[in-house]
Amino acid sequence: MPDMLVAVSKFPLLSKSNRLQKLVSKANEESSDEIQLTDFPGGPKAFEICAKFCYGITVTLNPYNVVAARCAAEYLEMTEDIDRGNLILKIEIFLNSSVLRNWKDTIIVLQTTKSLLPWSENLKVVGRCIDSIASKTSVDPSIITWSYTYNRKMATTDQIIQSGIKFPEKTESVPKDWWIEDICELDIDLYKRVMVAIKSKGRMDGGVIGEALKTYAIRWLPDSVDALVSEVHIHRNKLLVETIICLLPSDKSISCACGFLLKLLKVAILIGADDSSREHLVRSISLKLDEASVGDLLIPSRPPQTTIYDIELVQRLVDQFVANEKSNRDLKIIDKNSKNNSDFVLGHGSWLKVGKIVDGYLAAIAHDPNLSVSSFVKLLQSVPESARPIHDGLYSAVDIYLKEHKSLTKSERKNLCGLMDVKKLTSDASMHAAQNENLPLRVVVQVLFFEQVRAAAAGIKTLNDGHDSTDPPRNSEANWAKTAPENRKSLRKQMDEMKIKEDGQLLKNGKLAKRGSKNRGSGAQLLPSRSRRIFDKLWIVGKGLGMERIRARKLLLVHKAQFPWSRETKSSGSSSRHRRHSIS
Repeated sequence: MPDMLVAVSKFPLLSKSNRLQKLVSKANEESSDEIQLTDFPGGPKAFEICAKFCYGITVTLNPYNVVAARCAAEYLEMTEDIDRGNLILKIEIFLNSSVLRNWKDTIIVLQTTKSLLPWSENLKVVGRCIDSIASKTSVDPSIITWSYTYNRKMATTDQIIQSGIKFPEKTESVPKDWWIEDICELDIDLYKRVMVAIKSKGRMDGGVIGEALKTYAIRWLPDSVDALVSEVHIHRNKLLVETIICLLPSDKSISCACGFLLKLLKVAILIGADDSSREHLVRSISLKLDEASVGDLLIPSRPPQTTIYDIELVQRLVDQFVANEKSNRDLKIIDKNSKNNSDFVLGHGSWLKVGKIVDGYLAAIAHDPNLSVSSFVKLLQSVPESARPIHDGLYSAVDIYLKEHKSLTKSERKNLCGLMDVKKLTSDASMHAAQNENLPLRVVVQVLFFEQVRAAAAGIKTLNDGHDSTDPPRNSEANWAKTAPENRKSLRKQMDEMKIKEDGQLLKNGKLAKRGSKNRGSGAQLLPSRSRRIFDKLWIVGKGLGMERIRARKLLLVHKAQFPWSRETKSSGSSSRHRRHSIS
């Protein structure tokens, strides 16, 4: 800086700079020929702007140099007390009347302030830029033009002239989130301050804020795990994740997708974000756990956990969701007399969704050999009974766990299967359970007994309604095949494999008798061996009991006509129907 003072005359500079006047006076008293300008903000280029102004040379200010010139003028104390119309006043006029009124220029100026701290902060340039950006994002989108943003294409008018007819102009409408991509260019500390200012205005939709946070995370977080945890970038990534998490509100007002929040949680765990940030994120996820998917919940575990996935974390999420829902439900029950009950009834949807998610998650982790039965049962019981009106998903998870954990004791198998309610299984699930060799015998008996009761009840209802009792009831649940594992054989195929190729057999007077050759074309289908033995025992118990035997025969007739998995085939040469029966 002294070299520059030697090259120019000092008198024009002294006429407009109070600081230079004091420094020159001090140098004269000390008989020194040099003046030191230590820590000059903006460097030689900023000083050159000030010097040109003092000499009356035209100075060109733009968003890239205006902050440096303002800080330099402040350092040199180029105020109105020294000379009227001095540089500080002119720069302030340019900032307020031009720069801060323009969306693009304001963002550029804000980016340049970081290299000029603390001068830019003390001069409130940073604060004014942030307030200007926040105010512009709150403007009604209907009066915004695409020229506000420089990351999106300018809207062009679509004028079509054909046969002398000029069609009206079509201008693209501006979405509410028009600004989120532009502020993604800011560093994380400035971005945080801008988002805090936007939220404090109270006029921004929570969904847009959520989208802004998601866009910023995608913009700056690397895709690979190696880049996330690399020593060069891990500190920056950790700061970025913790900042985004702290900007998330603690209620449902934000519309960040639950899947995004769970991905953010995975990254937070991976890079070792602080406990408070992770707890904040867990609370946010638990509020909308009903929107999650099973895949998003498969979070890899960390030592000292021995399981493949972090089951303890999912357990916490489910527990917090259940606690929140129970608290909200209690408030609704208290207020149900003063409000319409329809909202209260619709509120059960979240329970049902989480019940399906938990059952799907249990089926996904059931293959883990290190998953203890206590952890499996604890997560299974974490949702209330009202969340499982149908136990097909639960049965599928238990079935997989029993297949993958052959070392379970008889007592453990009994207790685990006792958590299922066979009365809540659909016909297809019951059909599968009746031939499942992994289930305890007691459970198979319960399945067969309930299916007979259900078939009898369905038959009575059909007769009372005046319908043809030979028509099989419709299956209300057709999605069992979707919830069962992909490698499971088709239930229909399993039944077909057990068809009798030769003479069929039917239950007649409590015994198995061969059918005549006339009906070979529609041969019967037998029960699996274990299920058939159980069915025979149930039949023998009722034999010789007078009226009970007659009722049992009627029950069997109804069972043959109405059992949910019965099928009918028509003979090509006769209009009469031949039925075949199977419990498989």
